[in-house]
Amino acid sequence: MDTILQKTMTTIQYARQLYVKHTNPIGILLWMCFFQAASAQPLMTIDNAIAIGIKNNYNILMARNAEDIARNDYRYAYGALLPQINLNATRNWSSNNVNQSFSDGRKVDKKNARSNVWNLTGNLNWTLFDGLRMFAAADELKNIRDRGELVVKSEVIQTIASIMNTYYLIVQQKQQLAAIAEQMQISEERVRIAQNKFSSGLGSKLDVLQAQVDLNAQRSAYLQQQTLIAKTKAMLNQLIALPPDQEFEVEDSIPIDTSLQMTDLKTEALQQNPDLLIASKDLELAKNNLQITRAQRFPTLSFNTTYSFNKQNAQATNPYQPISNRNLGLTYGLSASIPIFHGFDIKRQIEDAQLNMQYQQINLQNQTSQLQLSLQNAYQDYRYYIQAMQLEQSNVSVAEENVRIALAAFEQGQSTTLDVRTAQQGLADAQARLITARYNAKQAEITLLQLKGDLIQ
Repeated sequence: MDTILQKTMTTIQYARQLYVKHTNPIGILLWMCFFQAASAQPLMTIDNAIAIGIKNNYNILMARNAEDIARNDYRYAYGALLPQINLNATRNWSSNNVNQSFSDGRKVDKKNARSNVWNLTGNLNWTLFDGLRMFAAADELKNIRDRGELVVKSEVIQTIASIMNTYYLIVQQKQQLAAIAEQMQISEERVRIAQNKFSSGLGSKLDVLQAQVDLNAQRSAYLQQQTLIAKTKAMLNQLIALPPDQEFEVEDSIPIDTSLQMTDLKTEALQQNPDLLIASKDLELAKNNLQITRAQRFPTLSFNTTYSFNKQNAQATNPYQPISNRNLGLTYGLSASIPIFHGFDIKRQIEDAQLNMQYQQINLQNQTSQLQLSLQNAYQDYRYYIQAMQLEQSNVSVAEENVRIALAAFEQGQSTTLDVRTAQQGLADAQARLITARYNAKQAEITLLQLKGDLIQ
């Protein structure tokens, strides 16, 4: 677990500086300024998006704030082992009317008899033994700090996964826009051929109209696709805390890593998945709580010392009473508190702590089982979409050749416009399947790396 924790802490430090690695802060600033100044849309790479997102994402900032609180608490955990020292000082004044009668016949009658008192006390209390509760409390603060780091790591990984999925969704939509543009070119060619054939008396007006209808439908789909891209870009801007209307361009391709292996993924996920490590840390915290609760059964031994200074001045009202009195001295000793009976309250708290520890053990087992299932399902999707992508790439090549042949045959009067339209639709379907398979393969890859816990490497 120490090795895992060291890797996690290194990862957190890396996450805090990731935007420097991908593109330094000056580069980010210049790039964002270029956003404002450029008339054309600047290119945002995936590294740019991740770097800005890690720096600005609101969820990450909130998680880091909570982590800083836990880290600050642990900085002062040693205070539980130190003594408590208090200094108290008081100064009192009084004015009294004194009327006294004594057995020997003397009488005292004094108006506004004044007195004042100085009192200064210093106390030191040092707990020497409390059933090792103070050490368990320090361990608890350490585990809370470590858990905070894991929560930040989990939030960073989730944010990066969301950024990557959204970024590549824009790329997918951009590729689909290009496919629609290609379909428009084919339809324009159909319109030209149909018009030439109609003008020469070799074709039907219906062929011209059908080609024009298909072209208009594709133009409408093109506008709709542009609107969809704009909405998805706004989603990405929100993830990386930029204005929703910020303009940018994305890359053209979706790189796929086809080398991931299930055995390596499973081994590394069980060691570094942040959600699994959080569940493990929750179990350690439950054990700390049980130790702290059990410590209530042990006696508490403390060392106490007090140094006091007292000075009193008073006007003479009684011959037997001093007009000035000063005391100072040191008192010290040991005190012990031994729990005898508390109405079974300690026993109840210990049983509750034991049940909570059992719950956290079950939760850890459940998280492990869910992680393995998610890995298995994501890997099956990953392998399927890679194979589908390879198959659809071949289908697109065949469909493109089929469209070229159909257009040539249509121009020579050897096929009908329906044949061309069918070939054109086959190409559109093959392109859509290829684009979808490529994006789904990337999604599965991102999910596997997210479960593995190393998206921020």
